[in-house]
Amino acid sequence: MKKMSRRFQEAFKLVDRTVNYSLEDAVKLAKQTATAKFDESIEISMNLGVNPKHADQVVRGTVSLPHGIGKKVRVLVLTKGQKEDEAKEAGADYAGFDEYIQKIQGGWTEVDVIVATPDVMAQVGKLGKILGPRGLMPNPKSGTVTLDVGNTVKVIKAGRIEFRCDKFGIVHAGVGKASFELHKLVENSKAFIDSIVKARPVAAKGTYVKAVSVASTMGPGIKIDSNSALASAK
Repeated sequence: MKKMSRRFQEAFKLVDRTVNYSLEDAVKLAKQTATAKFDESIEISMNLGVNPKHADQVVRGTVSLPHGIGKKVRVLVLTKGQKEDEAKEAGADYAGFDEYIQKIQGGWTEVDVIVATPDVMAQVGKLGKILGPRGLMPNPKSGTVTLDVGNTVKVIKAGRIEFRCDKFGIVHAGVGKASFELHKLVENSKAFIDSIVKARPVAAKGTYVKAVSVASTMGPGIKIDSNSALASAK
């Protein structure tokens, strides 16, 4: 078993493992346990009662966090013609087509989100083996395949994030930085939880939200009372 650092041990002592905290108390505690030398992210995990092996039970979507996530989001827009200018005017870090297709084929993926217009998706789809494993493939369901590239870029830059449950039915997301004021982290968390609730698949049966926890990047997990979290997010 890997030995815990002294810093982690001290943070661990602050958390009562027998308690399911309220959302606000858990986020407050996550801020307290973020004692690393950098501005840690605050991350929420939700264990859902779904079976992702079935396509109709995959939970995915997007949510615009009211206070952003505290980091610069690098956006590439794959498009041609006037839409390239629209993307650049909206604040896209990169916009174009042939040049970036070649760069991606060469292994370049130094972006956080890729947006594409429908007319180029036939060619972008051929990059699936590179972009898919990195979660960068544009998809209509996540709003990253669109003709409205200007507004899409602005929304992403303002704090829209994508989410998708993993093979265990768990969905994770960063909801801000430890340096954020408490109320901003709580409001971001509520927005995220609410979006997960609204994304419940029709095929999901039984208890949908089985467990919720929050943690800083380098801190211990803090259990949240699921009923309290769901009630506060409404």
